[in-house]
Amino acid sequence: MEYILKYFPELTAVQRDQLAQLETLYPEWNAKINVISRKDIDNLEINHLLHSLGLVKFVKFTLGTRVMDLGTGGGLPGIPLAIYYPEVTFHLVDRIGKKLKVAQDIAERIGLTNVTFQHGDVKEVKGKFDFVVSRAVMDLGDMVPLVKRFIDSEDRNAVPNGLICLKGGDLSGEIAQYKNKVLIDDLSSYFKEDFFKTKKILYLPL
Repeated sequence: MEYILKYFPELTAVQRDQLAQLETLYPEWNAKINVISRKDIDNLEINHLLHSLGLVKFVKFTLGTRVMDLGTGGGLPGIPLAIYYPEVTFHLVDRIGKKLKVAQDIAERIGLTNVTFQHGDVKEVKGKFDFVVSRAVMDLGDMVPLVKRFIDSEDRNAVPNGLICLKGGDLSGEIAQYKNKVLIDDLSSYFKEDFFKTKKILYLPL
């Protein structure tokens, strides 16, 4: 929790406890199901939990915001975000049932009440959301056609509704067709650890 508390000192006692539990529950589950790379599980706090919370630095979700986490896997970034935003609803979607069960179990064990889960293809999802978030799931060009219909036309946050992705590396080819609309924010401007040197937030209003 050292790094999370360094950048998010405003966390309540409940939030701190829930995030601390993740540092036990993810390794526990990872020993059974490879939710996070076995070589990377020792870097859980920085590379996964803090990385997920990077979205908080980009936009502060308002009360009642609805967020879909597409390709959530074991619940990242959705579960850390749901801890930070208890008054925001998160719908976590993934096609791999065993990974989604990990997310469900962890959410239940830490007492999250603002998350729902859906196993299956994104095409089966119903409803409207203010934002769709994802963490290194697929190229922007593939994702936009899939999620555009979910985005509500009524904005309630400081930035217009749309797609927010956590990405890394060279994004020039991926964003070419959206270059006049897309906004890229470097996570290294918020977090000083080496892991974040190439990590970015990619935001596209829809």
